[in-house]
Amino acid sequence: MMDRPPRTRPPATLASLAAELGISRTTVSNAYNRPDQLSPQLRSRVMEAARLMGYPGPDPVARSLRTRKAGAIGLLLTEQVSYAFRDPGAVAFLEGLTLECDLARVGLLLVPARPDSEDVLAVSSAAVDGFVVYSMPDDDPHLAAALARPVPAVICDQPSIPGADLVGIDDAAAIRGVADHLLGLGHRRIGVICMRLGRANLDGPVSIERQNAAHYHVQRNRLMGLREAFTAAGVAWDRVPVVERFEHSVDAGASAAAEVLALDPGITALVATTDVFALGAINELTRRRQRVPEDVSVTGFDGIRPAIDAQLTTVVQPVVEKGRQAGRLLLSPGRRTAGRRVMLETTFLAGKTTAHPKV
Repeated sequence: MMDRPPRTRPPATLASLAAELGISRTTVSNAYNRPDQLSPQLRSRVMEAARLMGYPGPDPVARSLRTRKAGAIGLLLTEQVSYAFRDPGAVAFLEGLTLECDLARVGLLLVPARPDSEDVLAVSSAAVDGFVVYSMPDDDPHLAAALARPVPAVICDQPSIPGADLVGIDDAAAIRGVADHLLGLGHRRIGVICMRLGRANLDGPVSIERQNAAHYHVQRNRLMGLREAFTAAGVAWDRVPVVERFEHSVDAGASAAAEVLALDPGITALVATTDVFALGAINELTRRRQRVPEDVSVTGFDGIRPAIDAQLTTVVQPVVEKGRQAGRLLLSPGRRTAGRRVMLETTFLAGKTTAHPKV
């Protein structure tokens, strides 16, 4: 006679947990989803019973189907996910955004959107209640896929799209503080390092036509602000070497500085459109035994902690507050008004990396 398999207890469910405790299923549900509706003692009793019975909690998929809410927002990055944890500016922005997510009790899903990829499946299938778009080019298919979803979206920095919510700064006006500072010190031979202007990797010197047609609006506006200030002071913009780098790293800033110096060895000031690039430029100048600022002045943009510690002359922008404002716009309750704009203030910071040019 064959042995019968041992009888197993059926998996615990919300209903069986409620029956075991002699309470309603709504009360059990509230213990997980609305704990403020229960006394601490009752919730502890429910959670302890769930642990003993092996009940894992409400099915998140079933809950999302029922409520039509995913309980999370998506952060659309024009990089690999690791960028959010190693780039100082992205880390600060993420800090601000997660603070608002914590207050709203929602999760955050990082959605990568590399500029060299056309695959938008991760965006179109992401289980989120809305998107924060972090600094993307205007021709990115991932951006189009996010905006096509029937969920709200807030853009941070770029691109500026009519009718879309935006959090940012006036990049052109902010960087003019850098230009005015250098011009006031007497600099006339100046080089520029900028971040990528398009989705294709085109490291090297940048033509004026490419500057004007840049799909990354932040870099385009920063270059425009420099051009307006220098041109007004009599510095011909077509004589200013501008070098682009696709990757945003200290090493990329160093190599770009070397390329600018090869184009014009006589420059007395180097403007980087990010602090990361500026720190790389200082490394390259130090390697060449050129003193900063005695031989070459260097400026940055962003106000990240390593730049402040290095006493870099830069523009400080409230990156953490950017993240908070983006989260507030996306998570704000009540009726939404399309095309809201939150423009934050910046501060020019004169550090110790700029001085009068050598006579």
